Amino acid sequence: MGNNKYKILIVEDDSSIAGFVQTVLETGGYQVLTAGRCGQGLLVFTSHTPDLVVLDLGLPDMDGAEFIRRVRRDSAVPIIVLSARSDEIDKVAALDAGANDYITKPFGTAELLARIRAALRISRAPDRAGCFQADGLVIDYDRRQVSVEGRPVHLTQTEYNILSLLSLHTGKVMTYASIIRSIWGSLDDGSVKKLQVNMANIRKKLGCRPGDNRYVVNELGVGYRMLDE
Repeated sequence: MGNNKYKILIVEDDSSIAGFVQTVLETGGYQVLTAGRCGQGLLVFTSHTPDLVVLDLGLPDMDGAEFIRRVRRDSAVPIIVLSARSDEIDKVAALDAGANDYITKPFGTAELLARIRAALRISRAPDRAGCFQADGLVIDYDRRQVSVEGRPVHLTQTEYNILSLLSLHTGKVMTYASIIRSIWGSLDDGSVKKLQVNMANIRKKLGCRPGDNRYVVNELGVGYRMLDE
């Protein structure tokens, strides 16, 4: 499906930013819808069913996280937050509400377009038939087996659960809290450290050197994002 088939909804109250993003997207071949308020954005979303939403958090009529929660009641459409808020607490709130990605203003147009392409590619991908593959990494969900370049990788049950969870949400930033709740069921004071230790072991077993983001990107202070290529 070509770019010209994709409809993207921009929900942004700053007309200059909205106009700039609209120009960038239209130049990239996308069809663009705009809304200056969350309420208007929800109406446009319902009536036009866009393929992706670019959302500013600081809107006057409704908190952006609430907008995300309302969309998520009925839809899994990718939502990319574009916000001047750079605090980790705001990123975590938006991602926990169901956003797929978070870009802080000011931003580069190439980065924005790349994140949009990734989100659309993932949302349009066919259901994986029991297997995940990316850059030599293979996860066989049916056998609960992992390999890299054909070499078996021996993970503990917890390590496998973390890696498979991230792979099922490829391209989406998953917060520490959402991963911990999925794997261990509840949060406690040592949960994040426990997750980080497991992730360090996973990286080592996958053959990643320190600082190597080949398979999983650490969004510092926020969570982890699995790469799809």
